[in-house]
Order: sequence, then C-alpha cells, then structure tokens
Amino acid sequence: MKASLGRGRWMWPALLVSALINPAGAAGLEGPQVFAIAPEGSHVVINVGKTGLLSFAGHTHEVIAPAVRGEVSFDPDEPARSTVRVEFDAAALKVTGRGEPAEDVPEVQQTMLSDRVLDVRRFPTILFQSRTVSLTGKTADGLVLTIAGDLTLHGVTRPTTVVVRASLGQDTITARGSFTIKQTDFGIEPVTAGLGLVRVKDALDVSFTLNVRR
Repeated sequence: MKASLGRGRWMWPALLVSALINPAGAAGLEGPQVFAIAPEGSHVVINVGKTGLLSFAGHTHEVIAPAVRGEVSFDPDEPARSTVRVEFDAAALKVTGRGEPAEDVPEVQQTMLSDRVLDVRRFPTILFQSRTVSLTGKTADGLVLTIAGDLTLHGVTRPTTVVVRASLGQDTITARGSFTIKQTDFGIEPVTAGLGLVRVKDALDVSFTLNVRR
C-alpha cells in the first residue's frame, strides 16, 4: 500500500510536466465544445416555386421557420468530431406573403399546415441530425464544412447533405448555407390548383443563418 501511494505522489508531477510540454494534447482531453442554437438572430427561409401550364397565373410562396432550436458540438481542431442537431416546430412555419396577394395568405397558410402538406398534428417536428462533418475549406473568419445527416420531415427520414460556411467568434458561431429538397421524397404531393394547370414545384429551396452560442 505504501509503495502504491509513493508511486501516486510521483505520477501527478509527471502528468503536470507532460501537460506543460504538450498543451495541445492536454486540451484535447476537453473534447468538442457545446453550443446552443439561439432563435434570436437565426433565420430559416423556404422558397416554394410554381410550375405548370398556367404557372404565370400563380404565385411563389416564401415560408419562414421562426421556432428553431438545437445543439452544436464543435471541435475546431478536429471538425470531424463535431455533431449538429437542429429542430423546427412544424406548426410554427409561417407564410410571409411576400410576392403574393395578402388575401391569399391565410388559405396558403392553412393548406401548408393541413394534412394535404405538412400534417402538423401528426408530425409536429422537423429534425436534422448530422452523421458526419467534414472540413472542406477555410475562409478569412472561419471554416467551410460539409455536413451529411438525416432530415426527418412529414414522418419520413432521408439523407441530406449541406455545405455550411461557419464564421467563428470567441463564444459564437454564425452558420450560413442552403440546400434543396423534394417534397415527394418525404411523401408530400405538391399542391395543385386550376385543375392541375398550376402547381407548386416539387423542389423546395432552403436557406439559413443560424446564430450559435456557447
């Protein structure tokens, strides 16, 4: 027992010296830092286009996702160790009315939330969970990351890859990016009108700015 205690007394100084000589190795013990996505300063915009024989008579729709939450575990030294989880409240999605008559907005909003499209009563949450994070470039104030993960929408999960430009602050990350998904990949049939002569496009263009804080 005394011999064991003696070895312990000498071990701690040795570990301390090792940490001073190799601070990077000591810092690595801390692992990735955890950040939270702040709704303030975060913006997600979904652009819904139009198509069909009489598409000139229809309107495009702009939808925003105000209720964004999630967590980012980020390791600037080893980005591959990072993880991302982002959630949206489907019922909080809002048609802005930009580019369309104000009187049409309530009907478009109701249709979007109904079982014809999102069916928010059955599927209240939209979720993205990363599987891999890869460093693909560097910028003056941060990194370019390729994030591959799974997007769950309308009760269906599909692989989705997003390229993100991350601006790094002392305790903040500002992440910007865009990607495109198809409604039919998630079991949603694009809404039609005018006997099918006007319909929204299957493809949805999503752009975002996420304010991430430690």
